[in-house]
Amino acid sequence: MNVQDLIAKRARAWEAAKAFLEAHRGENGVLSAADGETYDRMEKEITDLTKEIDRLNRQAAIEAQLSQPTSSPLSNMPSAGSEKPKKQGRASDQYAKDMLTAMRTNFHQVSDILQEGVDADGGYLVPEEWDNRLIDVLNEENIMRGLATHITTSGEHKINIAGAKPTAAWIEEGGALQFTDAKFGQKIMDAHKLHVAVKVTEELLYDSMFDLASYITTQFGIAIANAEEDAFLNGDGKGKPTGLFDETNGGTVAKTLTGTKLGTDDVLDLVYALKRPYRKKASFIMNDQTLATLRKLKDNNGAYIWQPSYQAGEPDRLLGYAVHTSAFAPELAAGKPVMAFGDYSYYNIGDRGSRSMQELRELFAGNGMIGYVAKERVDGLLVLPEAVQIMKAGGTDAKP
Repeated sequence: MNVQDLIAKRARAWEAAKAFLEAHRGENGVLSAADGETYDRMEKEITDLTKEIDRLNRQAAIEAQLSQPTSSPLSNMPSAGSEKPKKQGRASDQYAKDMLTAMRTNFHQVSDILQEGVDADGGYLVPEEWDNRLIDVLNEENIMRGLATHITTSGEHKINIAGAKPTAAWIEEGGALQFTDAKFGQKIMDAHKLHVAVKVTEELLYDSMFDLASYITTQFGIAIANAEEDAFLNGDGKGKPTGLFDETNGGTVAKTLTGTKLGTDDVLDLVYALKRPYRKKASFIMNDQTLATLRKLKDNNGAYIWQPSYQAGEPDRLLGYAVHTSAFAPELAAGKPVMAFGDYSYYNIGDRGSRSMQELRELFAGNGMIGYVAKERVDGLLVLPEAVQIMKAGGTDAKP
């Protein structure tokens, strides 16, 4: 079943769920216990279909990337002899080949190409092909990398922020000019170390039929992406990036609920708390649990405020704005952030240099295993808090 078929199936399931909800609500506006279980099963089917649609879309994007040509066509006559590979600062096809050869031979066969990639601590720069594929995994698995602004940093990165802007004033003919101060602030991005380590059996390492490069880059990419997304949303800036939901340096809290009861008017208040220029590229970020609650809400005209996508490649929408869900977004609980709404291009992600990989052979030699460690240095910061508005749950639920 292709993506469009799944989208059509989800649309039918959503219409059926809405009809069931309308037909089985009691006089008090709620479902009976049995009807509630039936509706929950219908909603779970919609959620499962949504996840499968997202999964197929990510798979199609990865396949499109991998199907692109990896080299340029030959445009000149081949040379008579074999030339020594040209030295270069970054990795090449030969680098990747020599990297795998070195890994399978306990790094006894190290070529000139590979030696150029040795870092100061005995690790090796990730070959360019691997680095690109790792970035692909991060972009596909990490919603924030697809929404934020990327910066490559080489040291402490300072970002200037306009604090007070000049204002215009009317004056009489020949009157004195009125001067205002243009004030600026600064925010600083540093680099925090993130690593992931795996152990691989010697049998897998030496088995030429096993795609070691694909396994390592995919698993490392997913693990790093999950840790990054958690920090980009919830980090406190201490040894990790500062997240969107951080109480001090995250988005602006625009709406605090009464307890954990969430209504249509609350979502509308959040949308219009964001200044109009930011709403042009704004979207929601929330947990699946919160989205499940919002699916049951209607506007004053009786229309559901959540609308599923009916076209491949188009996101689901809430009040006309795209919705992004993350397992790391806070759940709907007392005193916790509920959702974010804003323009996330004002969240800056600073990557410091290239990711590196290191082999740990002796540490697990007694168990017949070999360890590999991937490291990166990255920081994240919302440079303009007013660009992202946060809804927060109240401390306690209101009593009926």
